[in-house]
Amino acid sequence: MPKPPWTCPNCGRAFTRTGQTHVCERWTVEDHTRGKPAGIVDLFQRFVAAARTFGTVELAPVKGQVGLRGSHRIYAGAVLKPRGLEGYIDVARPIDSQRFRQVVPYTKRLWVHHFRITEPDEFDDEFVGWIGESFDVGEGRHLRDPP
Repeated sequence: MPKPPWTCPNCGRAFTRTGQTHVCERWTVEDHTRGKPAGIVDLFQRFVAAARTFGTVELAPVKGQVGLRGSHRIYAGAVLKPRGLEGYIDVARPIDSQRFRQVVPYTKRLWVHHFRITEPDEFDDEFVGWIGESFDVGEGRHLRDPP
């Protein structure tokens, strides 16, 4: 993955835009997994592993979530909750599925798909395929084709 052009000297977060406005705090993945039930941590690890089947994934933890960043942008994120793994994937089309709690237009090219995963078997071929579409967004591939 190419190194983004700017790293904040205070918090060490990397961005694709020089001087990117952001919340300047230091968080780790361990901050998000510490004290969480093993089953919820396992769901998070499965989410990350599914994304990594498509290529390099950088974890980008902030206060409210652990983001998944590709070479172009953050394209997915997750929060470890007592009821399961809550998160989102950005995809270049709206997906009509009951598996998403909400699908919201984000830009003219992207839709945010909010989900809650409670069981490991929910990471089936269909869901992992959607993660792959989201990975493509993280790599900027959605910008190559007109909306």
